[in-house]
Amino acid sequence: MKGRNILNSPRLLELKRKRRRIFFGKFLLVVFSLATIFAGLIYLSRLSALNIKEVKIISSGAIDAPTVKTAVETEITGNYLWFLPKTNILFYPKKKIETELYHKFKRIKDIDISIKDQKILEVQLTEREATYLWCEEPEKCSFMDSSGYVFDTVPYFSGNVYFKFFGPLSGDNFAPEIFDKVIAFKNTLLDLGIKPTSLYLVGEDIEIYLSSKSPYSPKIIFKKDFNLEAISENLQTALDAEPLKSNFKNKYASLEYIDLRYGNKVYYKFR
Repeated sequence: MKGRNILNSPRLLELKRKRRRIFFGKFLLVVFSLATIFAGLIYLSRLSALNIKEVKIISSGAIDAPTVKTAVETEITGNYLWFLPKTNILFYPKKKIETELYHKFKRIKDIDISIKDQKILEVQLTEREATYLWCEEPEKCSFMDSSGYVFDTVPYFSGNVYFKFFGPLSGDNFAPEIFDKVIAFKNTLLDLGIKPTSLYLVGEDIEIYLSSKSPYSPKIIFKKDFNLEAISENLQTALDAEPLKSNFKNKYASLEYIDLRYGNKVYYKFR
């Protein structure tokens, strides 16, 4: 009974009340401080001096700059967590802008985004250069760059201005596992004075045509898993040996094919 009276003594009760008041006061101070900091951040984040005023697109190619500008402005519209504007120069979504532009505009090769004077968001674009064509059909083609990346539909039929590739894509790339070797062999043909016009993937074989494809177009055939050095040497050797050397020079128009699929043996046929 005595112990209970001590616990409920006026002095002890007053001490408990005092501690509660101190704790509550500290709690209010922390809440007030956080609210002040939060309000300050909101104010600072919306200052004109810290927000993007204009979007500028720099591109000298075929990409439609106004369309790109609209896409960028869409990404910086709105707020983070309902209060922090996406136009803030410290927090604007740079990576998201890059990702969206690469996704929407396949012609873009490189993007450089920076904040310039007067709070201008400058987006500088480097475009892919059309080096080849990839075609679903003879007159339904898309541009392809030097790495085999297919990026834009050809708005008109270009004849034989570009070397053409036919066959399935891997994503947006043409035969990425062998593309460099194929280009190296194509360049070997040019060094030999042969001017190829198109390449077809046909099952496990590759056919390179030496003129516009028709039932009578000459072609060079080799396997998809070809050894670049081997078929280049075999072709060079065959073209330097008779009778192919003379026939290739004098009867080129009647050549049907040169077949490099069988090791060191080179087969050919003239009509």
